[in-house]
Amino acid sequence: MLQPPHSSLQVAAVPAQRVPGRDRDQDAPWHTEAVCRRDEAGLFFAPSKEPTAARLSREEAAKRVCARCPVMVECREHALLQPEPYGVWGGLTAAERRVVLARRRRREMELKKTARAAAGRIVAAG
Repeated sequence: MLQPPHSSLQVAAVPAQRVPGRDRDQDAPWHTEAVCRRDEAGLFFAPSKEPTAARLSREEAAKRVCARCPVMVECREHALLQPEPYGVWGGLTAAERRVVLARRRRREMELKKTARAAAGRIVAAG
């Protein structure tokens, strides 16, 4: 698993993704511009046995950092594609990312069903 960009540990290289309208160096990985690299990693990951109120407060603070980050979208997509099981990535908690992934899977299944049904109608009509 890759180290999060907000970790004080070495960050693994992640291929840069070009986002239209951005002037970032295409050879630089997205996480080099992550705002969270300058913040404490503890804000983005739960300590063991963290009380619910403290967790919610910490997650909201982490999301505020993410909201001002120029690479929030890239970070979120990284966390969804890996998938990252812990922490706040791209403004989403692990639970929120699970919901997004479940919605994506459902949408893909619906699109496949629609495509199969359309193909069946074309074959039947032909």
